[in-house]
Amino acid sequence: MGRDNKMSLTMKVLVGMGLGIALGLAINLSGLNQPGGVVQQWFVDGLFLVAGKMFVNALKMLVVPLVFFSLICGVCGIGDIRVLGRVGGRSFMLYLLTTAIAIATAIAIAASAGIGSGMNQVSEASFTAKAAPPLSEVLIAIIPTNPIGAMARGDMLPIIFFSILLGVSILMVGRKARPVVVGAEIANEIMMKMVTLVMAVAPYAVFALIARSMANLGLELLAQLAGYVVVLVGALLLHLFVTLMLVLKVFSGLSPRLFLRKIRNAQVFAFSTASSNATIPVTYRTVTERMGVDSSVASFTIPFGATINMDGTAIMQGVATVFIANVYNVDLGLGGYLTVILMSVLASIGTAGVPGVGLIMLSMVFTQVGLPIEGIGLILGVDRLMDMIRTAVNVSGDAVVTCIVAKSEGKLDEAVYNDPEAGQLLVDEAVRLDEEAEAELARTVEAVRK
Repeated sequence: MGRDNKMSLTMKVLVGMGLGIALGLAINLSGLNQPGGVVQQWFVDGLFLVAGKMFVNALKMLVVPLVFFSLICGVCGIGDIRVLGRVGGRSFMLYLLTTAIAIATAIAIAASAGIGSGMNQVSEASFTAKAAPPLSEVLIAIIPTNPIGAMARGDMLPIIFFSILLGVSILMVGRKARPVVVGAEIANEIMMKMVTLVMAVAPYAVFALIARSMANLGLELLAQLAGYVVVLVGALLLHLFVTLMLVLKVFSGLSPRLFLRKIRNAQVFAFSTASSNATIPVTYRTVTERMGVDSSVASFTIPFGATINMDGTAIMQGVATVFIANVYNVDLGLGGYLTVILMSVLASIGTAGVPGVGLIMLSMVFTQVGLPIEGIGLILGVDRLMDMIRTAVNVSGDAVVTCIVAKSEGKLDEAVYNDPEAGQLLVDEAVRLDEEAEAELARTVEAVRK
């Protein structure tokens, strides 16, 4: 059978997502999701939960070693500390710029729509804000006292710092460190193969994740908060398809159409897992193999963006702030909205790596502008679904900035970017074994034993 007759992995993942949505809604609308029922117990909270969690854990399992080895290879591949500083500075400024644009746009759209006006009700739901660390503590924690402990906890900023410092140190040692660089390159290649293997089961895992979410959420919650949901989804899609694509075109000249075509795989994974960190392996593979970004750039910008880039979360904050302010009849005024924009941009750095970052950042913003924290209870019901969508936007922003920085540094292969089929993975290719490579490795092991 020819290649053209085989379905790509991305298409199979999309089919899995569509079937998951259909089955999940069918379970929800038919009432089969009742607690204690056979379908809910054995499928929704049984098979679907186990399969989905196993897949998400498999992705998270790859994050730390992939980031560690790819960053070492990236720093050594750049070979110039000044270039590394330039890549970091550009990435940081672009991430902050897109976040500021995102929340300003969200506030403007939500204020124009007038969502929440006239509700005049107090939510019976409650929300207790977790304590967010001050910026000073976040900055101090970037330097790990125990790098192995940071890796065990999955703390991305300390891992990024240690990996870059180790890479710079290897560069300073010079020729004597060549075996270490070769070892890191081999380890990085092995990790990419592991990514490929995990992705082979993605269509089934995405089906399970989406089916469970839809079975539990359904359409009822969306109907209750229709105005909030419609405005938030509209602002997220506007940022993805208009703002980010304009930024990509203006700063790099690359084709937005090709970008959107190639980023779909990472977006589906982000939507399914609702975790930028868990999607790092897929995003990294997408920008390097599908878009032609050199690994020396992607190894830094992708994990860095997954940690501090909060475009989707910032949009949620802007829409939620306007919504809750209208519900409680609080007039924030221009000064209040400017404060929200500033707080959201700063909080995207200050809460990096903290679990539940979206709601933590929202509680910080509410406190700063005088809105009742318990108002978050109004939107908790739909936050999981909204989190899935905004994570897909976050991941897209990471890839946009990565392409812009790579293009500016001459580290992007435009022939690969402009080839619609470049790096496209077929499911059978993900698990295909190279018999010649296997035989060669077996001979090597046998020679070592002798």
